[in-house]
Amino acid sequence: QVQLVESGGGSVQAGGSLRLSCAASGSTSSRACMAWFRQRPGKGREGVASFATAGGVPDYALSLKGRFTISLDRANNTLYLQMDSLEPEDTAMYYCAAKALWLKGTFGCHFLKEYTYWGQGTQVTVSA
Repeated sequence: QVQLVESGGGSVQAGGSLRLSCAASGSTSSRACMAWFRQRPGKGREGVASFATAGGVPDYALSLKGRFTISLDRANNTLYLQMDSLEPEDTAMYYCAAKALWLKGTFGCHFLKEYTYWGQGTQVTVSA
């Protein structure tokens, strides 16, 4: 089992920055992959960024690359999402997620794959 607890959301003006945190605990192998997702008002959930916690190049949603940065503090088992140059369209509930490297016969951490464990979410609101 894996437990994920997000924090750091809030309200910010367009052009501002926020850093989201996700405190992770539980099985290390079950959170070999970690990712951020978001759900904007009236839309489905979408992947933001993902990577393998052992290292490697992160994957980003193309529309967000360059403004958002995913990182991991391995000593504290905390995943971060640094969000810069925020736009009103970034208003969403943001979720942290985790999975094992192998899941249901598929390998890898890309956010297009199915993730197993989810946090409760943290709300980000960007005003114009």
